[in-house]
Amino acid sequence: MLTWLNLSYQDAVSPNMEELVILNDHALMILIIITTTVSYMIVFMTINKYTNRFLFEGQMIELLWTMLPAIMLIFIALPSLRILYMLEEINNPMITIKAVGHQWYWSYEYSDFKKIEFDSYMKPLPELSSEEFRLLDVDNMLVLPFNIQTRMLITSSDVIHSWTIPSLGLKVDASPGRLNQGCVNILRPGLFLGQCSEICGSNHSFMPIMLYSVNLTQFLSWLNNY
Repeated sequence: MLTWLNLSYQDAVSPNMEELVILNDHALMILIIITTTVSYMIVFMTINKYTNRFLFEGQMIELLWTMLPAIMLIFIALPSLRILYMLEEINNPMITIKAVGHQWYWSYEYSDFKKIEFDSYMKPLPELSSEEFRLLDVDNMLVLPFNIQTRMLITSSDVIHSWTIPSLGLKVDASPGRLNQGCVNILRPGLFLGQCSEICGSNHSFMPIMLYSVNLTQFLSWLNNY
């Protein structure tokens, strides 16, 4: 399958990402209606020699051209404000994971259970197998349980990075000296990929993120065997 034909978002694996996709479709339909209507009016007035002067001047038409865009903007703004608050809300997380950005790799800390810390580097090309992903595979991936409310604490040890996984609808800046947080609630098991999305230096494109989602039993077994 040709990847350049994939013009839409990645499949949503979190409630927040599902809401973002719905908002995108909602806004896109409004834009299609506006574009179609305006294009029709432009073409109609261009080819019609007997264009009604009412379309060019008049207090009523000016009022309509002002009020209708304002109403349409309200229909876009209200759903987007709702999702904005959803993205910022974190309700009683059961697990907290800390991610620290470095030039140019990520490190993770599981401090809720026992002291587990590890670095996550991109695998160099000579070490990749045929089933692994070029520029996206790492030596130590982040493991999280699905259907469990998880809080991600994001910071940086040097410059600004950004911890981003598109299929989760999550993008949190990693700023030095500051602790930002994001909510992760994965809906199904699987392997989800992301990358640093804040230009952070010469190797910015070589610090991927790999998240492996498993059930709670497998997650606890992974913790015990780490």
